[in-house]
Amino acid sequence: MPITLAQVEEARNNIATIAVRTPLVLCNTDAPGHLYLKLENLQPIGSFKIRGAANVMARTPRQQLQRGVLTASAGNMAQGVAFCARRMGIPATIVAPETAPATKIRAVERMGGRVIKVPFAEWWQTFGTRSYPGVDAKFIHAFDDPDVMAGNGTIALELLEDLPDLDVVVIPWGGGACRVASRRCCVSALHECVSTPSKLRQQRHWLLR
Repeated sequence: MPITLAQVEEARNNIATIAVRTPLVLCNTDAPGHLYLKLENLQPIGSFKIRGAANVMARTPRQQLQRGVLTASAGNMAQGVAFCARRMGIPATIVAPETAPATKIRAVERMGGRVIKVPFAEWWQTFGTRSYPGVDAKFIHAFDDPDVMAGNGTIALELLEDLPDLDVVVIPWGGGACRVASRRCCVSALHECVSTPSKLRQQRHWLLR
């Protein structure tokens, strides 16, 4: 699903009071170009996932959120949803795989989230059904949602503002919501965005997130 630059710009306004505008720092390392790091670990939950969670909840009518929110996540999106739900005073339910890191589960619970641990196959099925038996709540997809992607794409806006002449953006990715949105923003600004180190070549400015 295409994400427009306008959607990302709107998302930036939506999340301005929740997500941190993280710094871009030059990394002192041996590389054929300048290597910068986008420090998303400085977000309130330690992950960029707060951006997407905050945007989708900001764009959802309040009456749809009154019953609470539901997501499927092994940790980071779970924390983003729980963090935003606590701010809004609504319940958050997280469907997590049994293999989810205990530290992340505890973090969700500290923020008031209810965690339901299930076998991996059942957890994965939740992404397809976008629901969980017995939970009547607004489902927030961890990656397959244009509002989540737009929220994640605000990273690209910050990159291009802080380093307008960057050449390559390297994005480790899982579900792909950050990669898709960031790629769209970079392409819109006529910059190259790559998702795997195998595509790297010599450039003046590298950036890793």
